[in-house]
Amino acid sequence: MNRAFAGVFTGGILTLAAVWFAPLTEAQSPLPPAVETHIAAAKAAAGTEHAGLFAAACDTARDVIAQAARGEGPRPPRTTVDPVPPRDTWHVEPVKVFDNLYYVGQRNVSAWALTTSDGIILLDAIWDYSVEDEVVGGLKKLGLDPANIKYVVVTHGHGDHAGGAKLLQERYGSRLVMSAADYDWVEQSNLPWKPRRDLVATDGYALTLGDTTVKLYITPGHTEGTLSPIFTVRDAGMPHAVAFWGGTLFNFGPIKPRLVGYVAETERFKRLAAAAKADIILSNHTAYDGSMMKLPAVRSRKPGQPNPYVVGAASVANFLTVAGECAQAAIAGMP
Repeated sequence: MNRAFAGVFTGGILTLAAVWFAPLTEAQSPLPPAVETHIAAAKAAAGTEHAGLFAAACDTARDVIAQAARGEGPRPPRTTVDPVPPRDTWHVEPVKVFDNLYYVGQRNVSAWALTTSDGIILLDAIWDYSVEDEVVGGLKKLGLDPANIKYVVVTHGHGDHAGGAKLLQERYGSRLVMSAADYDWVEQSNLPWKPRRDLVATDGYALTLGDTTVKLYITPGHTEGTLSPIFTVRDAGMPHAVAFWGGTLFNFGPIKPRLVGYVAETERFKRLAAAAKADIILSNHTAYDGSMMKLPAVRSRKPGQPNPYVVGAASVANFLTVAGECAQAAIAGMP
């Protein structure tokens, strides 16, 4: 994701949905029946709960089909840095979501602080320009010490998730955890925020800090080394398992083998989430996992009310079905 796009999410979920759903409803060239079948399956799985994911992923599928029809190849990685968008387009206040999980991300890009008996595991480091405000400042506002960030798990190497890692490494000595493929991608870029290579996660890697273990699975597709974590949180002392999908859209262009792999990983991660009895689904963009609505609901939540993030196993599976069906739509529309 580039910085210009990062500033779009300023009007709330209704504006977002209007922007994203428009290309799906406007008159355009008919798509092959197989494409429409997969889009319909994605829409049925999405319902209203995963509408943001459906709109984004299936719209991207249409883009991929159009790129393939024009004979375009894979999109090269971005090597330029856009101007920093105004702070009021991305800043949000942090919030405690579970007993041991805190939101310290931006309006549209997520970062989560998982507290343990021996420090903090940060899940994604957002942009280089926002990590000071959102992560460092956010933790302080929540009464937590950013110096206790022992590990930074970066789900994939794009700048909106890895950009802040260098600051955390250099200031606090936080250990960075990323896949080998995404370390390679970051190192080959010419972007100014490159962190140094540290811990390399393999598939099924168990990251343990104090009383908490985060399992990391390599789910290639969005990037070649996307990491998707599974871990446990507590809500008023009650445990819940979280499945965190580490990379969503197919903005790499019309690469059929990569799309096929993405579909396979949605099915595998669905099985892993079910085995873990996950009843919470997270993404690293607030539009995809419903955080645009869930975070305000958490802020206004009263004692005894259910946590809006606890959605149940069926909803977790549906989220991954939406992602997979939209990818299948892209495949079905390519030569």
